[in-house]
Amino acid sequence: MKVLKLFFIWILLLQLIDNQVLIAQTERPKLVVGIVIDQMRVDYLYRFNDKYGEGGFKRLLKQGFHCKNAQYNYVPTETAPGHASVYTGTTPAYHGIVANEWFENGKKMYCVSDSTEKGVGSKIGTGNISPRNLLATTITDQLRIATNFKSKVYGISIKDRGAVLPAGHAANGAFWYDGGTGKFISSTYYYQELPTWVQKFNERKLAEKYLKETWNTLLPIEKYTESTADDTPYEQLLAGKTKPVFPYNLKEIGEQMSKAQIKRSAFELLPITPYGNTIVKELAIATLIDEKLGKGQFTDFLAVSFSSTDIIGHTFGTNSIEIQDTYLRLDKDLEEFFEMLDREVGEDNYLVFLTADHAGANNPKFLTDNKLPGGYMSIRNCVQSLETYLNSVYGQDAWVSYSSDKEIYLNRRLIAQKKLDLAEFQTTVAKYMRDCEGIFDAFTGENLETQEYTSGIRQFVQAGYYYRRSPDVTLVHKPGWLDNYWNKGGTTHGTPFGYDTHVPILFYGWKIPKGKTTIRHVAITDIAPTLTVLLNVQMPSFNTGAPIREIFE
Repeated sequence: MKVLKLFFIWILLLQLIDNQVLIAQTERPKLVVGIVIDQMRVDYLYRFNDKYGEGGFKRLLKQGFHCKNAQYNYVPTETAPGHASVYTGTTPAYHGIVANEWFENGKKMYCVSDSTEKGVGSKIGTGNISPRNLLATTITDQLRIATNFKSKVYGISIKDRGAVLPAGHAANGAFWYDGGTGKFISSTYYYQELPTWVQKFNERKLAEKYLKETWNTLLPIEKYTESTADDTPYEQLLAGKTKPVFPYNLKEIGEQMSKAQIKRSAFELLPITPYGNTIVKELAIATLIDEKLGKGQFTDFLAVSFSSTDIIGHTFGTNSIEIQDTYLRLDKDLEEFFEMLDREVGEDNYLVFLTADHAGANNPKFLTDNKLPGGYMSIRNCVQSLETYLNSVYGQDAWVSYSSDKEIYLNRRLIAQKKLDLAEFQTTVAKYMRDCEGIFDAFTGENLETQEYTSGIRQFVQAGYYYRRSPDVTLVHKPGWLDNYWNKGGTTHGTPFGYDTHVPILFYGWKIPKGKTTIRHVAITDIAPTLTVLLNVQMPSFNTGAPIREIFE
């Protein structure tokens, strides 16, 4: 009898252990919040640190986990590939989003365009958007699958690509800003009409409110000692301004935009101000509350992308007071958002990660004025010279179908009709472009398809190459060089160099070790697999990254 009793106790203990293991296997936070800050260089965490408050970036740094050597591992470092790579755990060679736009089937293709869908809540002709061009599943898709589609997933951004790609294929919804109306819109991929709560949010007319403001510095301007002077030749001018200096009377600038020779809606001004980030934060809070995220039985996911940092960076450059003020204001927006998460979800119930879709280059004139390598080149002149050369070699014809400062697409149909060898033609073009001022190297599609590169810039270019969409010849600038479009001020990104690839990766909250860092090289593609281990879900379909092991140690 005693033996029998011990046997039943043993069976009961085994059942309890199995139950605990099951609980551990399915334990998840109530909410995951993914934050992508467009064009955020990692040095912004440090350069502006003394002027940040305690509840935004510093909260993540002090109480979260920090990857100090986080890098992009492909080119081009652009918005669409960046968001796709963060959420799929792989590079453009596999997820297929090779750029913000590319040339395919004889026409230019935008990364999230979809002619089968229509805008919802938008003006006629806008909002034809979906994630169908993305070939891989995302971590958000995998969470939906793991919970039998009970988890809620939403994507929010000023940019459509910043909302749609993170939200994935199976999202409940994605919302982005319409510069024609000042409202947030969606597409028929998600809805036949905007949810009532989004309509109510739009009725608040926040864009109109912010565009009546004057953008002045948050602190006294003499406190911005981490930036260049207010008036420099490294910045672009906004409409009606004679100098790129504070204050910015947004109402007056908006009126000048609408009167310009190329008329633009005043609502297009909002993303060029810090209020573009603020309105995204407000929509994120509205989504959190109205969709009751983090309050159900299953883990929800809110993907938020702050785009104004990129647009302001393009306009004023990486060393301007404007960009510093933008980050100080974003820091306050993040603090308010985190406090709302504390109240609505509970401080220990949500998981946050923060990263960037790419970083950004210093303005070339800023570099040369400070005796650093850099310069301007004319890709347009280079390509025109190339076309003249090709005409002299192969005969007068339209040999180039499409080009930009990073790529050349050849007229493959014409090359085939003339019975020319495509690989040899690509090689001819690459050799010619290597001699152009400002070009570091040029890579042919043939070599990227047939060779296996394991290190250096070639590996970066190959990781960004998908044969159906990528160019015949990929161009890489010399470090510090930009196309002469930018000699009017501002900056851009897209290269394999550290100023474009080195970004922050921060984790915070549920099950995240506090106040720890790693200096080990971490790739941007490691974020999604780290989340899959934390959430106990399947890896995204094309995942090539690896979990960040220090988080689990």
